[in-house]
Amino acid sequence: LGIHAVDEISEKQKGTVIIRSHGIDPEIVKKFVSQGLEVIDATCPFVKKAQSRAQQLTKEGYSVVIIGERNHPEVIGILAYAQHKAQVIEKVEDIEKLSEKLTKRLGVVVQTTQSKENLGKIVGELSTKAIELKVFNTICNATQKSQADAKDIARKTDVVLVVGGKNSANTSRLAKICKQINSKTYHIETVKEIKKNMLNGVKRVGITAGASTADWILKDILTYVEDLEI
Repeated sequence: LGIHAVDEISEKQKGTVIIRSHGIDPEIVKKFVSQGLEVIDATCPFVKKAQSRAQQLTKEGYSVVIIGERNHPEVIGILAYAQHKAQVIEKVEDIEKLSEKLTKRLGVVVQTTQSKENLGKIVGELSTKAIELKVFNTICNATQKSQADAKDIARKTDVVLVVGGKNSANTSRLAKICKQINSKTYHIETVKEIKKNMLNGVKRVGITAGASTADWILKDILTYVEDLEI
């Protein structure tokens, strides 16, 4: 239908712009509108909540900390809502690298696909450094459930296939979570990546998928595994 992905839009381009689920800098949206482009905002509601909380904390004068992956599009967007003043950390060890500019009033928001465990560890450590700590748990409910289900699958199976894009944050996190429980975890994008030696002598195969994995890809993999004689 002529839909295609772009990283930038020139002033000469016309038509409709769809904002993907990760969201973008609100100043960029204003620019699109001023160019006469129609904007369809498909930002995930959970991401919008994280953006709103970051904006709120900044206005209230907190030093904002975003827990997430610094170069992920969602985090870049949230950072923009915090007027680019927030600091980003991914794991508890990163707290030592936080700027001296942080005040004792800390406000925290979280990338929607982060794990609850990681949030808990970081908030626990930040609480020792702050006089006032305001935390918004902006992790997506569906993400939490998916990660809990993935853990359950990893415990009950001999091999786990995690299906989804290699550049997908939530799929990569599912693979990491499963691998901590089941060392025979494989992150694959399509059925073509399944090698027979992955499943040799296996009695029970667990399959889980990232939020953006298309149903038809998952069905192809299910059919392939079910038809295997292993």
